[in-house]
Amino acid sequence: MRDDPTVVSLVARATNGDQAAWDEIVERYAPLVWAICIRHQLDRQSIDDIGQSVWLLLVENISRLREPAALPGWLATTTRRECLRAVRASGRLRMEVPTPFEEQPPDDSVALEQEIVEAELHAALRAAFAELPAGCRELLSMLISDSAPGYASISATLGVPIGSIGPTRARCLARLRRSRYLAAVLPDRGGSPQVSEAGR
Repeated sequence: MRDDPTVVSLVARATNGDQAAWDEIVERYAPLVWAICIRHQLDRQSIDDIGQSVWLLLVENISRLREPAALPGWLATTTRRECLRAVRASGRLRMEVPTPFEEQPPDDSVALEQEIVEAELHAALRAAFAELPAGCRELLSMLISDSAPGYASISATLGVPIGSIGPTRARCLARLRRSRYLAAVLPDRGGSPQVSEAGR
């Protein structure tokens, strides 16, 4: 991962005992820890135990991180180790008949890197979304909900003309793309994730 100044700042603040920074780290990276545990097919109790172990290990080791920006990688590696320990303890780890090369899963390090990238992008999107004006947050939340209402319902709920919904959506998405949070994780693309603007 690139040297995300947000991560560096969070690590520095957490190292100095800032509880808000710790809370943000956990909120930001809990999905990463969860995804790695799920990939190892662990039950809910094991996942909860591993999560507690990972966060405790971070408390004990955060001041020793040589590269603060490497925090996501450290969490991913530590979670994977804890998962393998749990799998071994359950007796599920055994030798299996190798599968043909084309059927083998991708290298675990590639999967870990992808999960780290996704965790960083999701965290950046949440932070960028939180910075939007309340009207933009309400509109975009309604448009992306699982049971997204039609424009007439959105118009009635938000008290805006139907004809203004599309242009407002476009302005909100443009503002989201320009967020400094997204620029930190996607500098090569100008902080512009592929956010759908498909019409309804």
